[in-house]
Amino acid sequence: MRRNKNRLIFVAGAGGYIGGRLVPRLLAAGYRVRALARSPEKLFNRRWGKHPGLEIVRGDILDYPSLQQGLEGCRAAYYLVHSMNPAVDDFSHTDRVAAMNMAKAAAAAELQQIIYLGGLGEEGSGLSHHLQSRSEVAQLLQLGPVPVTTLRAAMIIGSGSAAFEILRYLVDRLPVILTPRWVDTPCQPIGIRNVLHYLIGCLECSETLGETFDIGQPEILNYHKLMEIYAEEAGLRKRWIIPLPFLTPRLSSYGIHLLTPIPAALARPLTEGLKNPVICHDNRITELLPQDLFDCRRAIRLALEKMKQQQVESSWSDSGPIPPAEWSHYGDPDWAGGKIFTDARRITVDARPEQIWPALASIGGEVGWYYANWLWKLRGMIDRAFGGVGLSRGRRDSQTIYLGDALDFWRVADVEQPKRLLLNAEMKLPGEAVLYFRLKELEDGRSELDQIARFLPQGLLGLLYWYAVTPFHSYVFNGMLRGIAKAAKTPITRGPEKIPAGKIGR
Repeated sequence: MRRNKNRLIFVAGAGGYIGGRLVPRLLAAGYRVRALARSPEKLFNRRWGKHPGLEIVRGDILDYPSLQQGLEGCRAAYYLVHSMNPAVDDFSHTDRVAAMNMAKAAAAAELQQIIYLGGLGEEGSGLSHHLQSRSEVAQLLQLGPVPVTTLRAAMIIGSGSAAFEILRYLVDRLPVILTPRWVDTPCQPIGIRNVLHYLIGCLECSETLGETFDIGQPEILNYHKLMEIYAEEAGLRKRWIIPLPFLTPRLSSYGIHLLTPIPAALARPLTEGLKNPVICHDNRITELLPQDLFDCRRAIRLALEKMKQQQVESSWSDSGPIPPAEWSHYGDPDWAGGKIFTDARRITVDARPEQIWPALASIGGEVGWYYANWLWKLRGMIDRAFGGVGLSRGRRDSQTIYLGDALDFWRVADVEQPKRLLLNAEMKLPGEAVLYFRLKELEDGRSELDQIARFLPQGLLGLLYWYAVTPFHSYVFNGMLRGIAKAAKTPITRGPEKIPAGKIGR
């Protein structure tokens, strides 16, 4: 049954891994979309952020008034929200509150449909905390009067997904893989493209209203086989996969933390869920919304191709608000809570900002930091050992940079091409830190490239940390500025030199 595409489709979770791919496809299909975001600026800066059919509204699924306002005038809503926040101890409580808010607000807005992407796993089979929470969310949404279409999926295979990143890094890095007993658990993964087809198809298929469907590729296999398939598709030698009964999800999550970009707090609920068989028992959706279902081998091959082409549309690390870093532009404001330390350096180059920007915007990831990469890697290893994100997150795109992007152990807090780039530190620190790059064109056609590091210490440990790393700044930061100029293939006419405190400006 075809429905009116002029009425808005609401997307909760538009900034996440699934939402970041669903929204542009809805727009391409002719739908008008309203996306709810805690940090609208992050969505505005996506390739599709200024599409005429898109409305981006500020709000939070946990803030009922903003959610209710966002749903007004919408026909249907996608619910793609799962907290699983490493900073939140009981994420199931957060999920519960959010789901109840959604059910209530959807009823008030008189929506025709809610489409929810949940997880596979059978009740009564000792579901993990994570899978139990996903099941509870579906039940809470269904308590309202609005028909809910629930799609239950196991592991989603796609470039940038958390589960695929764990698989990729473990198999890439370990010729011998020690695993818990869950390696033999049966599962039915599904490719991200197939998931998106089902999500969009549910909008136009009235038979899906109020129904729950299992979605997955046809073949049932286990994680042992999945690792073997990945190794073959990645062109790796045979991996030795050895199950160890004494390995617990907690121990496994620590290993994943050290070997992959996924933090232990996020890896643990994911690994706990691997003990549960996740297979499809209800295949009705394959008849209602037919498509070419990729097997695991093809889904892995496509994900690897996207990564080789550096065309990862969205990543697990995209979720979350942009951290505030207003203090980074000022000197010692009273409300900052203490002294802000600043290290500012400058070079003058014989080029326009547009010529320098591509090199600056490529920093991090595979390119590295242009100088003393071994020190950056050492800092990343130390950060990882202390529970931080380290350098292993890399970056989603090697050349294009968007507001909110993860960039190694930084987050893009502000970007304006070709003028400025502000990075907010997400490594473990006794304080807060930013790294700010600023390009200014001079009257004679040359440009000044400023690099400004600012640190807001917390307590004595913060002060000691700053004084300990300061001696390395001249070596690392001067070399970085020279490296950017070299990568841009432009001569330096002056510097590097320190910028006096009174002349830093904004």
